[in-house]
Amino acid sequence: MNPRPYRLLRGFDTISVVIRSTLLMTRTPNALLGRISAINFIFIGASNELGGFESGLAAQFFGPVIAVTGGGIGTVLVVLLVALIWPQMRRLGAMSAGA
Repeated sequence: MNPRPYRLLRGFDTISVVIRSTLLMTRTPNALLGRISAINFIFIGASNELGGFESGLAAQFFGPVIAVTGGGIGTVLVVLLVALIWPQMRRLGAMSAGA
């Protein structure tokens, strides 16, 4: 297997983590930052484990191709739903020092 695609995906995942962490740190009030960071840490750790379990189960029941395709379609649907339900997420502007 060629490791290049995996390195590319790992790079995209790292960028995603940096963006989420930056948003968390800049959009959370200082008084709540410690609590929110702790809860985020717990949920990220738990979601990784649960996500791996769910992916394995889906691959076992439906096969790996359908499981991966379904996961991709599900991800796009979640993004679209968030954009429709919370339009303020679409309007997040550039982060600046004065914001």
